Parts: sequence; C-alpha cells; structure tokens
Amino acid sequence: MIIPNIKKMNLSKYFVPFKNLTLFYVLASFISRLVLLFHPITQSKFGFFAILKIFSLGILSDIFIFIIASVFLWLHLIFLSEGKYNKPWGNIILSIYAALLLYILSGKTILNEYGGILPTIGLIFVGFKTFLFAIQLFLPNYRKKLRFASFVFTIFLFSLIIIQNALSEFFFWNEFGVKYNFIAVDYLVYTNTVIGNIMESYPVIPLFLGVGLLTAIATYIIVKKSKVYLENLPSFVNKLKITGIYLVLFVVSLKAIPMLAKQENNQNIFTNELQANGIYKFYSAFMNSELDFLKFYKTIPNNEAYAILKNQIPDISSNSTLRTIASDSIETKKNVVLITIESLSSEYMEMYGYTFNITPFLDSLALKSLNFSNLYATGNRTVRGLEAMTLSIPPTPGESVVKRVDNKDKFSTASIFTSKGYQVKYLYGGDAYFDNMRDFFSGNSYDIVDKTSFKPEEITFANIWGVCDGDMANKAIKTMNEEAKKGKPFFNHWMTVSNHRPFTYPDGKIEIPSDSQTREGGVKYTDFALRQFFKMAEKQPWFKNTVFVIVSDHCASSSGKTELPLDKYRIPAMIYAPGFIQPTNNNKLMSQIDLMPTLFGLLNFNYQSKFYGQDVLKGTYKPRAFIATYQDLGFIKDNVLTILSPVKQSKQFELKQIKNEKLGGDFQIYYEETLMSTKRQDLIKEATAYYQTASDMLQKKKYQK
Repeated sequence: MIIPNIKKMNLSKYFVPFKNLTLFYVLASFISRLVLLFHPITQSKFGFFAILKIFSLGILSDIFIFIIASVFLWLHLIFLSEGKYNKPWGNIILSIYAALLLYILSGKTILNEYGGILPTIGLIFVGFKTFLFAIQLFLPNYRKKLRFASFVFTIFLFSLIIIQNALSEFFFWNEFGVKYNFIAVDYLVYTNTVIGNIMESYPVIPLFLGVGLLTAIATYIIVKKSKVYLENLPSFVNKLKITGIYLVLFVVSLKAIPMLAKQENNQNIFTNELQANGIYKFYSAFMNSELDFLKFYKTIPNNEAYAILKNQIPDISSNSTLRTIASDSIETKKNVVLITIESLSSEYMEMYGYTFNITPFLDSLALKSLNFSNLYATGNRTVRGLEAMTLSIPPTPGESVVKRVDNKDKFSTASIFTSKGYQVKYLYGGDAYFDNMRDFFSGNSYDIVDKTSFKPEEITFANIWGVCDGDMANKAIKTMNEEAKKGKPFFNHWMTVSNHRPFTYPDGKIEIPSDSQTREGGVKYTDFALRQFFKMAEKQPWFKNTVFVIVSDHCASSSGKTELPLDKYRIPAMIYAPGFIQPTNNNKLMSQIDLMPTLFGLLNFNYQSKFYGQDVLKGTYKPRAFIATYQDLGFIKDNVLTILSPVKQSKQFELKQIKNEKLGGDFQIYYEETLMSTKRQDLIKEATAYYQTASDMLQKKKYQK
C-alpha cells in the first residue's frame, strides 16, 4: 500500500473520521425516522411537504448535532502524537491522568451529584485512558498497535452510541409517542430500574447480539475508510488548522440547532417529534426539567390572578387558597383506602367501549360505586398522579412536586387525616426510593410500607418494578388488620405496580398467559388482584367502616395529534362504600385533584383547606379540568381546551364530541380538537390564574401545612 506523503495530503483527509461517522449517524437517524413514521403509535397522516420537512430539516439537525457531539472525537484525534511521550511531557501527562482518576474515586465529583450510572462511566473512561497512556509511555514498541486499538475502540464506541440512541428512541416512542422528554432524564438517574425493565420487557439476548453485530460491521467499515488519519498523523500546524475549522463548525452548529428547533411548529405534534433530533430533545429536557412559570409563561398581575381564582373557588382569602370548609352534618371518621392503579386509561374498561373484557371486576365495582365518568388525569406519569391525589394542586411546569427538593411539609390529604387522628400509610410494591417517593411521603407524615417491608415468604412473584399486586394485596390486608387493632381510623394509600411494562405476573391467575407481556395482560392481572383484595377485605371486621377510593394514577399513553390529546387523559375513578355511598354515576367534568376533597365532603369533614381541588357534589362547583405534560399546561372548560406553553405561547382547541352510538352519553371519551383562530381570552386568563397562583403558592411556601 502506498502511503500518501503528508506534505501533499489534502487537509480534508484529516476530517475523514468525522465525515464517515457523521454519514453513519445521519443514516441511522434517517432509518429511525422512517420506522417511527410507520409505527402503530404514530396515529396521523402526513402530506408530501410535511414528510419533506421531517427529513430535510431533521437531517440538517442531525448534522449539526453530530458536529457538537464529535468534540470528544476531535479531542481523541487531536492528541494522537508521538511527541507527548517524550520527556518530561509523558510523565507530566500520566500524573495528571492519575490525579483525575483519584479525584473520581473520591466520590465527590459533579458526576456523583447527578448519580445513576454517570460516576461509573466516568471512572471506566478515565481509568481506561490512564492505563492506555501508561502502557504506551513505558512500552513504545507497542505504541502503534495500541494507538490503532484505541482508534478502533473510539469508532466502536461512537458507532455503538449511534445505534443505541436509535434503538432508545424506538423504545421511548413505543412507550410515550415522543422522541425524548424529561422522563428520559429520570430514566438516566434510575438506571437499575430502567435497565431491569428493558431486560424483562424485550428479548434481550437477540437484541444485544443484533446491536453488537451492527456495531461491529459499522466499526469495520468506518475504520477501513478512516485509518488514513493514523497513517499520516497531522503536524502541529495542521492540528491548529483542523482545530480552527472544527471550532467554526462548532459555533455555527450552536447557533443553527436552536433555530432549527424553532421550526418544529407544525400543528401535528407527530410531525414535530419526527423532525426533532432526539439528542437535542434529551438535552432540552435535561436543562428544563424545572420551569419557572413567571419566567417562561405569559402572566397576569398576581392580584388579578387571585381575584379570578376567587371567582372560581368561593371563600378563598386574598393571595392564597386558604378557606374554611364547614359541613352542616356530623363528621364520619371512616377508614379510607385510596388505591391508585398504574397506567389505567378509561378506554380499557368495558363501560367506555372496550370489547375484550379485561376489567370485569372494576366494571362491576363501578356499578356499585359513586362513579366519576368524566374525570381527567393531571399528567402522564405516576408522580403527577400521586401529586394530584396527595396535594390536590394543578400540575405546575417542570418536575412534579414529588421529585423536587422542596417537597416536604405540604398541605396534603395526609395532613387532613392526621389532624383527624388517623393512622396514615403509603403502600407500594416496589422500592419507594424510585421517583423520590420515599422522600416525599415520609416528609409529608406518611409511614411507608414498600418492598423492603416484605418478608421473603410474603413474595410469590416480583419483577423489576416490585412485588406483584396480588402479594401487595395480601400485605395490605395484614397492614390494615394491624391498624384496626389500634382503635384508631386509618388512611392507606396503595399504589399498584403490575400494569407496567414488562407486564409480567404470576402464572395461572388469568386467561392471558403471563409470558405474553401485553398491556392487556397487565390490566387484567391488576383487575384480578383487586378482586382478590376486596374478597379478603369483605371478610374483615373493619370493612363495613371503610371507604374505598379507586382511581388511575395516569393514562396508558399520552401521545396524539395535539400536545394534549383529550381522550388519552380520561381515567376511571370511583368511591365504593356499601351501605354508606349510594351507587350512581357523576358525569360532571372534573380533575383528579377534586377526588379527595369530594371524599372529605362525603365524610362531612370540617377543616381549613388550601386545596385547589373542590367537592364536585356541592352546588358551588364550576366544572373544569387540568391536563398537562411537563411544559404544556392544559385547562378544559366550556368545551374548549386551552394550552399554555413556554415562551409565553397559548393555543385553544374547540372540543366536539365524537359519539359512539353503542355507548351511553356519560361514557363518551373521544373529541375532535379543532384549533381556534379566535381565542377566548377569558379562558386563557382563567387557565393562567390557576397555574400562576399554584406556582406562586409553591415558590413562596404558602402551600405548607
């Protein structure tokens, strides 16, 4: 092979590794977009110009993103030289590597602050670089071979990340119908649980083998086409020229990426998501997991906001939601069991039109309960549902209060029950450390019963999320029996886990095989476990003195043509207490945050309230509901969906019901959402008032108990 003379070598040859990896990344992203375009969850049609925009602007975004990401490749290549091993530079560099390694081992780095797998990645990377440099310093005969091996490994690592990112985008789209959002950031933190979920949900061995094979092939091709760089390492002057060119491209990319992101402005959300670059979406979510309403949203004067709120919630004080709730009847201190069901949308219940009979028990229980057929979840994650049921507050932008540092001593359902002399517990089949639940609930007067409380003989089946709902049902009965002996009423909040990917559960409990790993199986098993729980509960002496509240924490999926597809947020909710609560259906539009204040009304509780939620059975209640992502804040009222978004934007959609003639009027969940050209400013102001004051109450610590 003839090795080109470095003097005659075109400067562009030094960018060959960058070019080849960029082409591979663009190809992988192109294939990824194509797959997601035809994915079953992508429930939309795309015109020619929409597809053209998706791929053209998408590819441009990919190129600029990879230029930014290739800074690590530039650093690797630019430091390939012979001169750095000469004395005294070799010893100095090795000392720096060793010091950095010791620093990471100390456990006091910024990587440790973020936690998850990041400290391990940092340790492996620096440790490997230190070892590799030492070998090349002290064994110069092996230097070229090790340099080539290091080059191959770098290309391999980039190829692996590119393929893994494409695969991750697919999995995330399969679950949420978007590229990435702040949930992906959470998943990076809770690495063990997430990896465990993947291991139990997908055919891991074939998947890993496929990824490994693709990575190996890509690495071989790219190395073969790029090794000319190693055969002619650039001089110091050429490295300066390369660096100058790269820095120009780097700066251009920094400017171009946000500009391209602003072009994700189609009314069809799927178009925007497909056009978007997943890595940039992840970065944006990471940087904006907490959003200051006053900074990012259009606001109104605080006094005006509270005045509007006072018109909606009678008797609140100025610049606060504090008010007195007084009943004209005697308080009833019954036991209360709140069951929040993982990821159960209304659409899976027979009464809402589902035909496969996977919730026979819940369907039958709804007929014996005060059923709320027009109730909407506040968000699309468990922590939002827990926040709604515990704090009864609209979903403020960014992370749920459950995940925030300032999450303790809030005005909560627990504070009401505690003031009435109740024993208060949170029951969870998994480890309550997940999603910061332990910190939140223990900081708000709950005792916690979770997987760590189980004896080995109490666990018959478990997956990465925790013990199965059947085992948790048994544990709940034991817990309630122990509480009943103390002579005080109890309030227990049970969060189920089985209706979650990988949708595994004990064999032989339901007709759907446990190895099918389908959502239908997860739903039906949870329904089965709840039936068993109530069978056991009915035999207990405390049953007749207990009120059961059953509600989903959030919907199964929140993807759709608009930012907030209404039907996806509709969830089942009911209050069951034979002999105490008359079975009926309530079809008033309401929010998840209204359920517990309504329960307090049924119990005739007298208390000082800061809740935004209201008793929907009172004549003063004005129907409305809240639905949200971490940044899009929805407000439903008068058949209009108002959406407040960052950068001080707002949209409104007219809601027209799409009727299913086979269903009763109370159980119609589908709406056509039509963008309104003329906005109703009164509803925008009302939506703003709710979300702005909720943010204000939390920021100024006015929502403490």
